[in-house]
Order: sequence, then C-alpha cells, then structure tokens
Amino acid sequence: MLGFFDWCLRGIGQVVFQNNPLSGLIILLALFFNSAIYGTICILGVVVATATAILLKADKGMIRDGLFGFNGALVALALVAFTSADFRTGAVPSPYMTVYIVFAAAMTTVTFSSIAALLGPHKVAALTSPFVLIGWLFLFAVLKFDSIHAGPLAKPVSPDQYATDVAYLLPTWYQGIGNAIGQIFFQDNWITGYLIVLGIAINSRISAGMGLIGAAGAALVAVVFGGPEGAIRDGLFGYNAALTAIALGGFFLVLTWRSFIYTLFGIVVTTWLWASIAIFLSPIAMPVLTSAFVLVTWLALIGAPGFKALTLVEPSAATTPEDNKRRYLLDFEERTSGY
Repeated sequence: MLGFFDWCLRGIGQVVFQNNPLSGLIILLALFFNSAIYGTICILGVVVATATAILLKADKGMIRDGLFGFNGALVALALVAFTSADFRTGAVPSPYMTVYIVFAAAMTTVTFSSIAALLGPHKVAALTSPFVLIGWLFLFAVLKFDSIHAGPLAKPVSPDQYATDVAYLLPTWYQGIGNAIGQIFFQDNWITGYLIVLGIAINSRISAGMGLIGAAGAALVAVVFGGPEGAIRDGLFGYNAALTAIALGGFFLVLTWRSFIYTLFGIVVTTWLWASIAIFLSPIAMPVLTSAFVLVTWLALIGAPGFKALTLVEPSAATTPEDNKRRYLLDFEERTSGY
C-alpha cells in the first residue's frame, strides 16, 4: 500500500514531469489549498488510472514512475471543471458522473499504452495526449446523457470571450503567471500556481524556472500582440507554454544555450497555437486542454534528431534537467578523452 501511494504521488508529479513523490504531495496539497473537491478528484483519477495499469500488468517500472497515473488525474479534473457551475472550486460529482470519471481515467491508461506504442520508434513520449483525446471525447458525450448534469461552462475557453478594452496592470503579470501554472491542473488560483512551482522546485529547480519562463513568456507574447487582459490574467495563454518550456527546457533535450533558444521559440509558437485552437473550438464550446503543448512539443522533439545543435534525451532516460546535463557532460568527457 505504501508503494501504491508512492506511485500515485509520482503520477501527480508527472503532470509537470516530476518523478518525485514529495513533488506530487506538494502539488496535491496546492490543489486542496484551492479546493478540496479538486484535490479529492485528482486522487480519484490518479488512483483509478494507476490501478488499471496494475490490473492489466503494465510495465512495472512505468507504473512505479507514475507514468500511467498523470493522464487519469488530468481527465478527472477536467470533467469536473468543465461540468461545474463554479470553475474555481468545482462541484461534487453525482454518482453517475463519478462512474463516468472512473471509466475515463481507466481509459487514459489504455490510450497511453496505445499512443506510446505508436510513438516508440520516434523516441517521443505520449505526453498528455491520452488526456486530451479522452477529455474531448468524454466532454462531448456528456451532452447526450440526461443522468449526467452538465452545468453551464462557467470558464471562458477562447480569447474572443473576453473584453478587449481592459488595460494591462500589475496583477495581469503576477496573477497571470501564477494562474498559468495553476491552469495546468485546472486551478483558477494564482497562489495555487506558485505552490505548484514550489513542488516542482523540490525535484528540479531548472524545471521550476522553465515553468515560470514559459508562463511569463506567454504573457509577454500575448501582451505584445494585444491579447485580452482577462485571458492573460486567467493564465489561459500560459499553461500550455509552461508545459512546453519544462518539456523542451532540459527534460527531453539537454539544456544548452541553443536548446534554450529552441525552447523560447517553442514557448512563442505554443502561445499562438493556444489562441488558434481556442478560436477553432469555440463554436462547439470545447476547451483547448493541453493540445497546443502536445502538438508543439511533438513536432519539436520529432524534428530534433535532424538538428546537430540539439541533443535528444530518450523518454526512458529522462530524469531531471540537472541529471540529464550531468550525464551528457560525463559522456562527452569520456568520448573526448579517448576512453
């Protein structure tokens, strides 16, 4: 049971690429700081997804690293967030919705295995694509079942749903950056966002810094290009960019000044792509989720072997940016010394 608890906490941490139970615990406590409902639902999602992997006898190492749990946690949070009248705190799900969440979380485990098998030859991780796919499918289906009471979509999902004549102020920045990190877990609370950064920093200060750079960079891009203040302050432009920054900024690519520039490029493109996908999905009132992050990161990593300036870290070998860099330098020294 202690092992299972450890794997589930790692699963929560893996949402932001942190294979560390303490990071997962701090992030979970950050969710409870904002809403006990969201904290409890996160536990339900990660437990179901991890247990499904155990019952199906998935790879033990991947289970222990929490890789089967994080998509389940995200899809559970999304289903509550986008069917609750109050997005900030969520609503206690009905028995029907609870069963629905359980099946959705379990399905992310199956989908994760399928997508990982397809991407294996390219040495690229599935990331949060199982969550995006299952999240969209299950959110669509909610509209067809009378027993599942979907509340009004209380949170705008597109920049065109915000007023365009609001001035950028100091809260636009510090709340926008914190909210961007929080929105990764559907937490509309900027303090929660900074607590999540603390959880990341417990395992990797570079990843924590990259998350902040991604969120701040997205806010800057949105301001320069005239994005609506409300969407920036709510962190909607930044949460995908923060994930892209963590993924490319030392986790799947060895961190050098060239890969850092590559990461900044990814942040800018992810910011624009969020707005593009949001506008595309707005007629059907579907949220972007983390689709912009997935698309940009996949393209950046699949193309990385073609660029000699970048050193790709295989998903199975990726640990932390610090450790990835240390192993790269050690290997470089061995090769140049003739051993």
